[in-house]
Amino acid sequence: MTDSPITVLLIHGGGGASGWDWHLVAPLLREYGHEVLAPDLPIEDPESGIAEYADFLAAELGDAERVVVVAHSYGGLVAPVLAARRPVQQLILVSAMIPAPGEAPNEWWSKSGYDALGLELPMETEEQIVATFLHDVPAELAAEELARGREQVEDGDVPIPLDAWPDVPTRFLLCRDDRFFPAEFVRTLVRERLGIDPDEIDGSHGVMLSRPRELADRLNRYVTSWRASPGRS
Repeated sequence: MTDSPITVLLIHGGGGASGWDWHLVAPLLREYGHEVLAPDLPIEDPESGIAEYADFLAAELGDAERVVVVAHSYGGLVAPVLAARRPVQQLILVSAMIPAPGEAPNEWWSKSGYDALGLELPMETEEQIVATFLHDVPAELAAEELARGREQVEDGDVPIPLDAWPDVPTRFLLCRDDRFFPAEFVRTLVRERLGIDPDEIDGSHGVMLSRPRELADRLNRYVTSWRASPGRS
């Protein structure tokens, strides 16, 4: 009996992001033979939060049997909740936030140690936003990313419904050139919260737009070797 295709669910970040962020990576993963989903989370719905995002994604997956979840940035708060609610074979976090059980999204910044970094990242203008998140992204793609921005209106004080990290093999891929989530901060956070060493790739926080081929190749290796994953299991 032939195994069903692996379904790769790509979860975008917050702050107005969308499934479009993955539009260069998704077709490359399909070339490898994977089913790929990159939906828009309902971040503009004031009645939705992390729990509702996870339910939304579970519905998008339907009866898919072999699921690998890839989450970027804020999507890292949603991915483990989804994995606790329906079977998935692997979690892959890309420059992502890692929640602690019972932590609210707004608490993450202080409890993760991010606030203590004292980063000064002015983001009042489009040029400053690009400099923080998209500094190595081609100008036309960076401009379209900004033009596609949406308003995220969830209540960030609602605790994330997670009692423990799900019993799912987990990998973390950090971006060495990320100015928003600096590499050394991420290395420490991953070791403290997941108990693993992160893998690394060159690129900014917007690595899926700046290095789509490199990212797709790396994700494909993870997806097809999940049974031998050295991460949490």
